[in-house]
Amino acid sequence: MELSLYERMRNKLVKTADNFKEKIENVMYMGSFDDDFFDELEETLILSDLGAQTSVKITESLRAKIKETRSKSKEEVMGFLKEILVEMVQVETAKPQLPTIMLVVGVNGVGKTTTIAKLSERYKKEGKKVVIAAADTFRAAAVEQLDEWARRVGVDIIKSTTGADPSSVIFDAIGAAKARKADILICDTAGRLHNKVNLMKELEKISRVINREGDGFSIHNLMVLDATTGQNAINQAKVFHDCVEIKGIVLTKLDGTAKGGIAISIIDEMQIPIEYVGIGEKSEDLIDFDPKKFIDLLFE
Repeated sequence: MELSLYERMRNKLVKTADNFKEKIENVMYMGSFDDDFFDELEETLILSDLGAQTSVKITESLRAKIKETRSKSKEEVMGFLKEILVEMVQVETAKPQLPTIMLVVGVNGVGKTTTIAKLSERYKKEGKKVVIAAADTFRAAAVEQLDEWARRVGVDIIKSTTGADPSSVIFDAIGAAKARKADILICDTAGRLHNKVNLMKELEKISRVINREGDGFSIHNLMVLDATTGQNAINQAKVFHDCVEIKGIVLTKLDGTAKGGIAISIIDEMQIPIEYVGIGEKSEDLIDFDPKKFIDLLFE
C-alpha cells in the first residue's frame, strides 16, 4: 500500500521529531513553570536549531499564555506551545502564475542542481512544458551535470560554453521559452558565496534581464537551503534576499539532520514560505511542505 505524503515525511524526519520531542518532554517534567523552566525551554529550542531570536519569541509567548490562563497542566502547556509554533509557521504562499520564470539561487553544495532536476520532473509529470537555463557557467562541470539531468528527465535545456556570460544564457533561454511556448523556465545560477560581491552583481544583472525580457511571465525566485547547515542557512537566505526578492524556499537534506527545527526559524525570521522539502535522493522525495503537518509531526 502506498504511503501518504504525511507518513512518508514522518518516516524520513524521525530524527528531528524524536530529538525535539525528547528535549521538550524533559523540560516539561521539571515540575513548575517558573523562570528556570523558561530558561531551560529557551535553551532547548536553541539546541533544536530554532535560533535565539525565534526561541525567545516562542518562550515569551508561552510565558504570556501561561500567565493569562494560570495553567499548571503539563498537557495544556504542551498544547499552548504547539499552538504558538503552528501560528508562527503560517505565512502567505503565493504560487506562481503560468507561464513563469523560476530563478533558483543558493550556495554551492546545497543540492541546487538536483532540486532543479526534481522540479523539472515534477512539472513535466503535471503536463507542463519545462525549459532549463544552465546559467552557472563558471563552476566546473555544472553545465554538463545539468545537461545530463535534462536528458534524463526529458526537458529542453539552453546552455553555453564554460565561462560565458550568465545573463546572455538567461536572455537566450527566455527567447527559447517564448518560442517553444514553455509553461516554466527554470534558471540555474552560480553560488560562490565566498566571492559575494561579484556573485550578487551577477544575480542583479540576471534579475534585470528577466524583468526586462520576461514580459508575459510571472517571476518566482526560489532559494535552495541545506537543512544540515542549521542557522547558517538563514544567513545565506538573508544575503540572497537582499539581492533578489526570494518568493519561496526549498529546504533540502531534511532527512539527514536531527535539527529540523531550522524550518520553523527560517519561516519566522524570513517570513518567506518553505514550498518544498527534500527528504531523499529520488524525484518523489521532493515534497510539498505543509507547515501544520510538520508541527503535528514534532508533537506526535
